Amino acid sequence: MTQLGEIQQAILTGEAAAVGSLPVPESYRGVTVHADEVDMFEGLESRDKDPRKSLHVDDVPVPELGPGEALVAVMASAINYNTVWTSIFEPIPTFKFLKKYGKLSPLAKRHDLPYHVVGSDLSGVVLRTGVGVHNWKPGDEVVAHCLNVELEGPDGHNDTMLDTEQRIWGFETNFGGLAEIALVKANQLMPKPDHLTWEEAASPGLVNSTAYRQLVSRNGADMKQGDVVLIWGASGGLGSYATQYALNGGAIPVCVVSSPEKAAICRKLGAELIIDRSAEGYKFWKNDDEQDPKEWQRFGARIRELTGGEDPDIVFEHPGRETFGASVYAARKGGTIVTCASTSGYMHQYDNRYLWMNLKRIIGSHFANYRESWEANRLIAKGLIHPTLSKTYSLEETGQAALDVHRNAHQGKVGVLALAPQEGLGVRDEEKRAKHIEGINAFRGA
Repeated sequence: MTQLGEIQQAILTGEAAAVGSLPVPESYRGVTVHADEVDMFEGLESRDKDPRKSLHVDDVPVPELGPGEALVAVMASAINYNTVWTSIFEPIPTFKFLKKYGKLSPLAKRHDLPYHVVGSDLSGVVLRTGVGVHNWKPGDEVVAHCLNVELEGPDGHNDTMLDTEQRIWGFETNFGGLAEIALVKANQLMPKPDHLTWEEAASPGLVNSTAYRQLVSRNGADMKQGDVVLIWGASGGLGSYATQYALNGGAIPVCVVSSPEKAAICRKLGAELIIDRSAEGYKFWKNDDEQDPKEWQRFGARIRELTGGEDPDIVFEHPGRETFGASVYAARKGGTIVTCASTSGYMHQYDNRYLWMNLKRIIGSHFANYRESWEANRLIAKGLIHPTLSKTYSLEETGQAALDVHRNAHQGKVGVLALAPQEGLGVRDEEKRAKHIEGINAFRGA
């Protein structure tokens, strides 16, 4: 049996504490992009770029463990849109991030390589910890959030997202979670929810924390009871968590989806006010250069029809270019548009009269700090928020999983198994799981 096989066996047989005495292998399999292939999609439109061609499963060396860091045996991971961006080398190849990071210090130089191990989610078991790590030990079952910070300057000590050296692990750093072993900072680690499988526990991390900060936190929209919240892509990776937070927090979600199947998922979550923008034929752009304000007005009227005459207090915005003009128009006077991601394009256009004359606010929101991520994970662990996993792939099928997300042919989150040999493993609290099984499985088979 290989060294990695011994580690896997110890975890699967309930002897995870023993991994601290087992040797760490010299190499592991990871999903990578290659620096010498960054021009492979030149001349193609974004929608025509195929992650299956750029994502590889390679055998790569285990990185040196530094102070304040941990090596984690990855049981499962998940696909986020940043992996799609990485795989199609947009908006820029991530090797530019790695090169810049590599100039920071001799330790950071490890990340500047001709390959990039990607992925910003994981669930797994701590293998080793570096000097100065006290809260975690080998054998601990964990999940990881994706905020990587240095905190050597003052800016990040009020909100770590403002650290001048803030990066997203597995996107702007190397050695990410779509792999059998990952390198993280110890302050990325959080306890694995004990009623979830490995793949379920891996799936919320990035999107759950992002939605928490964007919608609930004082750093985001600071949602309160009774707020009308317009949620774009309400059954997707981000939107499915925003929908849950709105419902849990006493708000009134207006869920925008693009198919009857996605509408059905929102209803399953408990949402009642739903707009199927494909069925209702909303086209916010007349052509590539001109938006259609009449469509904004029709959309706003539809929202008021559903809410009994109320405009949204908060617009949960992440599609970006395609929807941003409508979002600014639709928000109520004094309302908030909170935005991240821009999956349909970064160059937003809107009519500033609707913003300035109606005293609306646009808030930029990016991932979450450690406290926000911890709170979001705590809600998962308590069964108050549930994973939105719909489908799981093997590590070798990561390219196909990323293609599904790229083409929006998925619901909720798409998981990837690493060292877990099959789905359904890793549950430690069957009683709690049974209590929440309907919520846990809400997206399964969707």
